[in-house]
Amino acid sequence: QVELVESGGGSVQSGGSLRLSCAASASTYSTSCMGWFRQAPGNEREGVAAIDRYGSTRYADSVKGRFTISQDNAKNTLYLQMNSLKPEDTAMYYCAARPSCTSTIVMVPTSSLRGWWYTYWGQGTQVTVSS
Repeated sequence: QVELVESGGGSVQSGGSLRLSCAASASTYSTSCMGWFRQAPGNEREGVAAIDRYGSTRYADSVKGRFTISQDNAKNTLYLQMNSLKPEDTAMYYCAARPSCTSTIVMVPTSSLRGWWYTYWGQGTQVTVSS
């Protein structure tokens, strides 16, 4: 069992920045693939970014160049730095984990941004961007 706790959400104006954090409970974090997802009311869940145990990353086209996913294995923590935020980035943001991940993002680029590929999910943190 892996517990994930997100933090760092809030309300910002368009063009602003936020950094989300996701603290993982398990020591297996270092072998996990991790992802950030978001869901706005009335919309489907969307994969935002993913990172594997080797540090390879993948981003949704909508956030490329603005968002950066990173991790600190010593702290079992995943981050999402969000810059140049837009009103359409408003959503609940969730982190997700796939423990003992033997795949790399390069091997499964599409799957890494699909919710079904992940096993554990956090409760989410709200991000609201005003124009």
